[in-house]
Amino acid sequence: MNLTAPPARRRAVAVAAAAVAVVGFAQSTGATTEPPASEPPGGDATVDITTVAIQVTDDGCPAPDGTYDSGAFTFDVENVSGTGVTEFEVLSGDRILAEKENLPPGFSGSFSIELGPGTYTLYCPGAATERTEFVVTGEELEATPTDTGAILQQGADGYLGYVRTQVDELTGAVAALDEALQAGDLEAAKLAYIQARPFYERIEPVAESFVLDDRNLDAAIDLRADDVEPTELEGFHRIEYGLWVDESTDGLADVSAQLATDVGLLGQLVGELESLQPYDLANGAVGLLDEAASGKITGEEERYSHIDLLDMAANVEGSQQAFAYLEEGLAQIDPDLVATIKERFVALQEAVDALADPEQPSGFILYDDVTEEQITGLSNALQSVAEPLSHVAEKVINA
Repeated sequence: MNLTAPPARRRAVAVAAAAVAVVGFAQSTGATTEPPASEPPGGDATVDITTVAIQVTDDGCPAPDGTYDSGAFTFDVENVSGTGVTEFEVLSGDRILAEKENLPPGFSGSFSIELGPGTYTLYCPGAATERTEFVVTGEELEATPTDTGAILQQGADGYLGYVRTQVDELTGAVAALDEALQAGDLEAAKLAYIQARPFYERIEPVAESFVLDDRNLDAAIDLRADDVEPTELEGFHRIEYGLWVDESTDGLADVSAQLATDVGLLGQLVGELESLQPYDLANGAVGLLDEAASGKITGEEERYSHIDLLDMAANVEGSQQAFAYLEEGLAQIDPDLVATIKERFVALQEAVDALADPEQPSGFILYDDVTEEQITGLSNALQSVAEPLSHVAEKVINA
């Protein structure tokens, strides 16, 4: 499967909404895709699972103990008093291994994941101490490949798990949007729309790769066309027009039901994917930055709601994650290129974070309030990452 279409850290959507379960995904340190928290990884009820109770506060989100034995973990996360925090993540380097989003104060949730020995990071953006170490000791869960090609392929397999997680979250978010629209609740629908958008924008290259007969799944979900009347659109942007221009849910119930069907089909197709290739990740990472530069930074993507910066932040994160899953193998091929890309991703993220606005439901200032100077800075930062990133595919294709 080729990901040639159009992405690093995100700011969480700053709206209070029902928390949803998030699962982890495979990665090169030994974590594997796990079922929901009610079922132990591997499906074996006798598996020992270490429960880690995380309390998120304005100060941070540390684990209660210093070290843990390798194996299966369930993270029970409660936002006790983190007024500026709405998510919790477990990271390995720059890779998101598992996460819990939409977690404002008073909300809780859990996820399960397997971790081999190593030092991980517990991350809660917005806290006084955003990152704390999580040390795992003990036995390896599986053999670690040493061949460069095998390491790159393991990274690609891990990224596919990340994609599946995002599609699962998208499915739940679109279901919440559909529920609000079927009920005719305008304000709830606006919030649900905002919350759903990042999940799609992080993994858009995957959706763009599916064309079923004469039906383009990406167009059905996310079409924005200048030569089509807004009322003739389908998917997200027909809904966006109705909510922000018409200020009404009238006529959107059928559109929403179809969007839920199309997202369900996307989930089915992603679930049937057996693998991705390392060059798929490389091409997709560049494509997402291109998407950010061609649509979000111009204000064309969310032309009715003006939440383009939320979408752009999601594009940047999706791109960074695709690169992060290649990083270990790519470092054996060209460590200087890895260092350059990582440094420039940091600068890009700083430019994105500078536009955060916790008072806005999207977590970012509206596009109408972005200055020409800020647009130029973002454009330069995007291009600065995209140029070296464009060389990754040729590096990994023959590894």
